[in-house]
Amino acid sequence: MNIPNLLNSPEGKTLEFKRDLSSLKPILKTFVAFANTAGGTLIVGREDDGALCGVADALREQERLANAIADGIRPAMMPEIDTYSHEGKTLLLVQVPHWRGPFYVRAEGAEKGVYVRLGSTNRQAGPEMLAEMQRYLSGLSFDQLPCPDTALQDLDMKRVRHHLGGVGRKVGERQLETLGVLVPYAGKLVVSYGGLILFGKDAVREHHFPDARVSCARFTGTNKAEFLDRLDIEGSVLDAVDEVPRFIRRNTRMAAKIQTMRRQDIPEYPDIALREVLVNAIVHADYSLTGMRLLVAIYSDRMEVQNPGMLPFGMTLDDLKSGVSRIRNRVIARVFREMGLIEQWGSGYTRIAEACREGGYPTPEWQEFGPALRVTFGPHPEVVNQLGPNVPIDETANETANETVNDTANETANEPVNDTVNDRQTWFIEQVRAGRATTAVDIVAHWNVSIITARRDIALLKTQGLIEFVGAAKKGYYRLKEPDAGR
Repeated sequence: MNIPNLLNSPEGKTLEFKRDLSSLKPILKTFVAFANTAGGTLIVGREDDGALCGVADALREQERLANAIADGIRPAMMPEIDTYSHEGKTLLLVQVPHWRGPFYVRAEGAEKGVYVRLGSTNRQAGPEMLAEMQRYLSGLSFDQLPCPDTALQDLDMKRVRHHLGGVGRKVGERQLETLGVLVPYAGKLVVSYGGLILFGKDAVREHHFPDARVSCARFTGTNKAEFLDRLDIEGSVLDAVDEVPRFIRRNTRMAAKIQTMRRQDIPEYPDIALREVLVNAIVHADYSLTGMRLLVAIYSDRMEVQNPGMLPFGMTLDDLKSGVSRIRNRVIARVFREMGLIEQWGSGYTRIAEACREGGYPTPEWQEFGPALRVTFGPHPEVVNQLGPNVPIDETANETANETVNDTANETANEPVNDTVNDRQTWFIEQVRAGRATTAVDIVAHWNVSIITARRDIALLKTQGLIEFVGAAKKGYYRLKEPDAGR
């Protein structure tokens, strides 16, 4: 353990600092949270601003802390308590491993005294978290549990055959039981939670798991103030594997470069890595949490994929990056592996990092935000260099300042541009002629194209003198342009 490095690190999931032991109750909560979550280290003798104040009587404080742990935490816990001298100051170091608990603060009881570590804070474990801990102790995953009031007829067999039959897998009651989609319960076979999430009929799945879905959004700027496009994917999370990439393609940009007389298209974000992250998010989401769903958010400067559920107990981000694998949903993971969507346990992060590195993309950032895990992607530098920053959309500003420049670059990067009016432009002119306040966003929605393509269509209509924009930037509108006199 590199103590100097720890002293210069910020507090987080596995690290906390205390000035002294004047208040022992918060420290006991920290030990409980460390033990229940992923282990951690507490260093006593450091101020909030990073200055070292040390511990005056280290031996006495060490004994006092050991007694507080013995009296105040259940089940019995024996962390390592050591002293360490740094810059002339004596510090107390307490290392708490992750143990199979759940541990709790004795004074608060076995239900209210259980804490987990979320970021740099200790959170009281609610009923859902306590149930997750019990499943962890029993060796069961949430998606393996039976849904008692279901049967084979609650599965959408068309969806089952589409996803499993398409990879040569025989589909029958016995095979579904082998995969864990059907499980024994009270002398009969019922559908497991994982089976419902993947293959349940829409009405049945919506009843039991209304939040087991993926929602996508494209925002105009760097925050969630204004939507440009959105999609709540109906159906199983399996459908999101195909639907999400289509949503991303229509809401992101494409650059191009010529190498040895051949054109190479460069997506704004890495297709292979994004698909891998999406699959991992679906497989590792905590579907026991209510009110949370998988989210794909595209901003003007980044893309985020977020799934409900912190990392499995005993696991840190460093473990994830080093290839450690702990499957949260065994049924869903098994089905995805049968479909060829998961190639090898624990190799997801490596494949994602390699795909980004080989494609010239920034390395994505993985973060735990409370009970959620988020992966953030940055745009390809070549896209930014060619097309400029993807600034918040303003109809008049973008069309007058950016579109004619960006459209020239996009003519080679997207579809060919002709002098004639295409179908989208004809439709746009018809809307304007009818007096409808139509913008590039309407072209995106009606024709399912990217915002860049839509803006280019409008810019070319303006260049050809067919339309013009009148009025203020926010409240103006397009109209047909009157031909010049004597023309």
